[in-house]
Amino acid sequence: MCPQGPTCCTSATEENLANVSTRETEALIREAGRSLQASFNSLYRGFDIYFTELHSRSERSLQEALSPLGDLYSKNTHLYGDLYGDLRRYYRGSALNLDETLTDFWSRLLERSFKASAPPHVVLSEDYLECVAKQQETLRPFGDVPRDMKAKVIRAFVTARSFVQGLVISADVAKKVSQVPLSAECTRSLMKLVYCPHCRGLASVKPCSNYCSNVMKGCLANQADLDPEWQHLIDTMIQVASSFSTDPSLDVVLSSIPARIHEAVHYLQENMDAFTAKVYQTCGAPGEAGTGSPALHEQKRKSGSLTASEYKPSPTAGLRLEMQVSDLSSKLREMRHYWIQLPIALCSKLATGGAAQDKCWNGITKARYLPEVMGDGLANQINNPEVELDITKPDMTIRQQIMQLKIMSNKLKNALEGNDVDFQDASDDISGSGSGMCLGSHCARRPDLYAFRPDNRVTGGAARHTRLGSAFVLLPLLVLLLQR
Repeated sequence: MCPQGPTCCTSATEENLANVSTRETEALIREAGRSLQASFNSLYRGFDIYFTELHSRSERSLQEALSPLGDLYSKNTHLYGDLYGDLRRYYRGSALNLDETLTDFWSRLLERSFKASAPPHVVLSEDYLECVAKQQETLRPFGDVPRDMKAKVIRAFVTARSFVQGLVISADVAKKVSQVPLSAECTRSLMKLVYCPHCRGLASVKPCSNYCSNVMKGCLANQADLDPEWQHLIDTMIQVASSFSTDPSLDVVLSSIPARIHEAVHYLQENMDAFTAKVYQTCGAPGEAGTGSPALHEQKRKSGSLTASEYKPSPTAGLRLEMQVSDLSSKLREMRHYWIQLPIALCSKLATGGAAQDKCWNGITKARYLPEVMGDGLANQINNPEVELDITKPDMTIRQQIMQLKIMSNKLKNALEGNDVDFQDASDDISGSGSGMCLGSHCARRPDLYAFRPDNRVTGGAARHTRLGSAFVLLPLLVLLLQR
């Protein structure tokens, strides 16, 4: 493996040292990957805490906002609780259809409101109440609130869920790619780079930086091919993060849910006479247990409770959201060029720097390294003088991860447009145990992005990752292979 000439290494020693150099380099790559995962862990944990606090604070304000509704609140607390429970499960990754969930909530609330307003002697069958609920779209008993609230809540929860899912997928890709073993050709090149100077009695001479760059760019050529889709995913996640502060902002949408519900029910109570008359025209008069014509039972309640149109979050809430978005965006930008910066980061640990480029190991002796530095990615390694690569045979594990990045980017784009994102039910995984994500005391502090030293190691969460449908992933891969 080493250049011909005087040597203190036997063939067996060279082989042993080659294996050592490969293990050491793979350990550095895994360490860098763990550092990257830790960065995503930190972002996930910070946003998850922020979002769940928003959600919980909104739920806690229910009683204050809805207590003026009297029995419509006290006798239906489980109905409002179910809504928040469904929203929470959706955010965590459950396969709920938000549109249907919200429509069902308003239908059930309409049934209960209509039943509460009916005279005591009027019997309302389940079929009749179902007919009443079906009038929601045509008669709009709650005014414009359900439609307006639905659009805003869906957009807020779709973007929030897709954002944390993007963090999960990014960490999972980093983990899998960082564990891809180095090739046999790379093993030979690493031996020549790292330990052949020892065999020539030049143990104190570090490799030339350009020489190291060519070796690492060849060894990590497949990893560098992630760069375009990786950057695209990071940029899209930054767009999603920025959308959180777009009017109406994330905190405003979540915090105003109780006030919007009160506004809708108050609107119905104010217009119950007209609504009931139209229901009688469509559904017929309900059956009565006694005698007398159906007459509306007065249960209108005037209150000075805060309405959604008057609701404004505190300046502190707006400032916290602004800081959250700024922190997410800046830290995501730090990761944009990770895969093409990885060879540079590795060489900063292995190669000489500064003005010592005339007195470094160039693969043959202690002298300047003359060949030019190759570009990034597999296609640019065709003339790499240090690593022999077949550029027609990309690593399929890494190609699969590139496909994962593309799929996630498309889902984030759909979320930005307000379209519900179809994830496999991942309510157990996304809570922090999947894809190297961790929460609470199970997470170590966030280290530097390129923390190679073993004492900086970050232990991720359990290895179980969030699974996208295997058929969805394998089909595009099959197409890709057939095209090749």
